[in-house]
Amino acid sequence: MNWDDIRVFVALVRAGSLSLAGRALNVEHSTVVRRIDALEKALGLRLFDRLPRGWQLTAEGEQLFSRAEQMDDCAHALLRDASEGAALSGTVRISALPAFSTAFLAPRLAALQERWSPITLELVGEIRMASLTRREADLALRVGRPQDPSLVVRPLGALGYGLFAHKDYLARHAPQDWRFIGFDDSLRDAPEQQWLDRYRAQRPYSLKGNSTLTLQEAALGGLGIALLPHYLVAASAGLAPIATDTPPPRRDLWLVIHPEVRRSARVQLIAQLVTEVVNASSSLLCPPS
Repeated sequence: MNWDDIRVFVALVRAGSLSLAGRALNVEHSTVVRRIDALEKALGLRLFDRLPRGWQLTAEGEQLFSRAEQMDDCAHALLRDASEGAALSGTVRISALPAFSTAFLAPRLAALQERWSPITLELVGEIRMASLTRREADLALRVGRPQDPSLVVRPLGALGYGLFAHKDYLARHAPQDWRFIGFDDSLRDAPEQQWLDRYRAQRPYSLKGNSTLTLQEAALGGLGIALLPHYLVAASAGLAPIATDTPPPRRDLWLVIHPEVRRSARVQLIAQLVTEVVNASSSLLCPPS
């Protein structure tokens, strides 16, 4: 049995389609098909039903997936342990929300570059929670405490939000005529989006998106009222704050580390620097109400 076939099996189940699995593995989808065929032949089992609407796990495939996933996680842990050492050189990958990564982390870590110059930083902006177990990132910054008990989580502070609009928009529109800018349905359960839905009442949206940077640019363009984090607005000339009777929710910010990765000297250093820049900007991230 070929280990690569098992790795492809796990990737296909996680991705949900041949094309997405191929993209995750950086191979053609025909390679995914060939690997699955080889694994089924080696096991003497049919792992997937090939249906017109897609591939669906068989009962036998479901039984074997949990074991295969454990093998995949163990393999990633083995590679991680083998690559970790006392040297500060190497790569540290940080996963953070796109706006926070771009507007907050990047410029502040750049200002401290002399302290981490032997290290290559990979700063990845993404909404989803990267899997630290599968080494999709070494560190992650997330709003809301992660529930995975196998991860080490540290509270970093809080992110505060406020209502903002371009000053020209506010001059031209009375409050009853305001239109709003908010998250799309993929983020409708976010506390800040739920607050905005209550605040706007029956007033319409002019634009929805899944990126805070998109919402900021829309507000700068005069499309309406947006609920934005304070750190993002600080560098945006032209946006004016709007007072509210009920303050928007704050979001707790957490630093997430896999317990095995935190032994790495380079990961420890970057975690320390991230903590420093967040602590130094606490009043910007969450101004006193």
